[in-house]
Formats: sequence, structure tokens, C-alpha cells
Amino acid sequence: MAPRLLITRSMPESVVARARERFDVTWRNETRPMPPEDLRTALRDFDAVLPTLGDRFGAEVFADVPAPRARILANFGVGYNHIDVPAAHAAGLAVTNTPGAVTDATADIALTLILMTARRAGEGERMLRRGDWTGWHPTQMLGLHVTGKRLGIIGMGRIGRAIARRAALGFGMEIVFHNRSPVPDPGVPARQLPLDDVLLADVVVIAVPGGGENRHLMGAAQFARMRPQALFINIARGDVVDESALVAALQSGQIAGAGLDVYEFEPRVSPALMRMENVTLLPHLGTAALEVREQMGRMALENLFAHLDGRPLPNAV
Repeated sequence: MAPRLLITRSMPESVVARARERFDVTWRNETRPMPPEDLRTALRDFDAVLPTLGDRFGAEVFADVPAPRARILANFGVGYNHIDVPAAHAAGLAVTNTPGAVTDATADIALTLILMTARRAGEGERMLRRGDWTGWHPTQMLGLHVTGKRLGIIGMGRIGRAIARRAALGFGMEIVFHNRSPVPDPGVPARQLPLDDVLLADVVVIAVPGGGENRHLMGAAQFARMRPQALFINIARGDVVDESALVAALQSGQIAGAGLDVYEFEPRVSPALMRMENVTLLPHLGTAALEVREQMGRMALENLFAHLDGRPLPNAV
């Protein structure tokens, strides 16, 4: 009998079809995260689980299922801060993710947010759709000219380097970055600096993993360090930013604007952010392209197949 696999959310059908070649698949074809009791059922009733963002396998879930049937959580996505990895390991489960598949798509969204926020694209479109545009004039909606400006990147992993490459080669931006460990080859001319110095850039992008010591990495002290004309961009995870501190910095004019694809309490978005014209808000579109989601699914399945075959896991965390 084929081992039982739970796919927790809606998924490209090609991924589900491939999974069915090796597993007895139960597909929870829903967009909302699993409720708490379903998380526990997943551990009790299935040999493997393919979860994703929002399916919160916290320590309390594993504590309630001390002898789980499941042996692997093959996460669909590079970020896995919704899984308590030490608790999973203690319960005997492997945890994997899908790095690499998301790199270019997420970097593209970072550049989208930089350009939209700097050039006030969202604000301009809203004005036009309201019928308030009266025609071109020389001082209409003046924004930040991105070409040649300094870009500060916090987190120089795969995604950070991809952002740097696009910004440097496409827009001639000067790249500075902060990373906890040395990065000998960032891929483009760039300087590794302390965080306080990176925060002085014209545009600051954060691209670190969520959870753990990165929670609220950007708080009131960090926003106070930024320049009044600077823009802040988050394509990482919502919890790396103290959202109330970001709102305060924007309301006080401490920073000029922000572009966000992720939120501290998503899918809830701060009403204050929703009211601000100098903030670009996207609904977590970082990897929202069919070919990218299919590639993520294939990577998750490769981890599952390796587990099934007793091979080393390609992307263990």
C-alpha cells in the first residue's frame, strides 16, 4: 500500500498528479491555512505532509501528538518559520523546504516594489482611476529617481544577491549590504557594512528568513536610523518588521515611504498602512507565477521522494 500524503492547500494540478505517482494523496484543495485540530490530525493519520505558509506546526501541536505517524514535513516554500523545526525533529520528523525555486521571482517583486514606491505608481494609478488626473505638468507626482542611488540590502543570501544583481546591473545602483556572516562574493560590486551603516541607504530592502532572532529585526531604533527621504522594502517575512514601529516612522515622516509584500499579522493588514498613499501594498505575490509554483512543488516532491527511498534529503532544514 502506498504511503499516505496530505497536501494541505490548493496547489498546481501538475504537482498533485506527480505526487499521486508515489503516494496515496489526500488533497485539501483550500486556500485557507489548516485549523489547529487538522494540524494534529495530519501528524496522526498521514505518513508525510506537504504544508505551506500559514500551516502553523508549533511546539504545542507536536506536544499534543507525542507519537506521530508522519515522518516528514516537506514545506512548500523557502520560509519555514511557521514550523517549529526543533520540536519537529524532537518528534522524529524531518523538515525540508524549497530554496532556489523562489529566488528570481522574489527578487523581481523586490524591484517591483522599489520602482512602484519610488515613482509613486500605485498612488498615480489610484488618482487616474478616480478620475482626478487633469493632465501632465512639470511638477506632477515627483518621486525618487532610482538610477544611481544607494541600495542597502539586509540579508545577502540567494534572494539578496539576486536583488543586488538586478539593481546594480539594471539601474546602476550602488550596493551596500549587511549579513551576519561574511559574503566573499556577492556577485556584483558591493560593500558589506554594519547594519547601522546599511540603514543610511536611499532604499533599504530586507531579505532575511523569518522567525527566531530575526523577529522584529527592523524596529523603532532601526527606522530612526534611516534617512527622511529613504524607502523601506520588505519581501522577507512579516515578523521581521515591528509593524507598529514602521507605521509610526511613516506617520512621523521619519522615512518617506515603504513597499510591502508581507505583513506581521497577514492576511490582516494594518488599517493605518492601508490609508497611506506613500506605501505600496501587495498581497504576498513574491512567487506568484505558475511556473515558479510548479517548480516549488517539484522541489517539495523531490524531498518527499528522497525520504521515501531512504536517500539524503536534498533540502533538509
